[in-house]
Amino acid sequence: MTEQEQQEFDTPPANELPGQAGQAGGGITPAVLKSAMKAFKKRLKLTALDDDSQLGRGPLSGGHTGVFAIQPPSQFPQAVWDELCRQGKLRDSGHGIYELVKEEQGRF
Repeated sequence: MTEQEQQEFDTPPANELPGQAGQAGGGITPAVLKSAMKAFKKRLKLTALDDDSQLGRGPLSGGHTGVFAIQPPSQFPQAVWDELCRQGKLRDSGHGIYELVKEEQGRF
């Protein structure tokens, strides 16, 4: 085996997250879950802000629109979102859309 072949063999696949390298059974580390939750909250906040800033609203229709469920960031595999649902931090709303559980909603 050449040195280049050995290096390719030792390199983890591109779809494997840092921190997951070498874990048997596809276990997900708490650091990955924390990072995924942070990314989810950030995307939810930005989506809500983007929706609230639309120009087509009437002047008397103040208040928030109620964006509470989004498609999770694609940089994390489905197993991460399933694990966060299992832990009770997210709720699957169907069709690939997730929302924060009630306790977490006010804290993003």
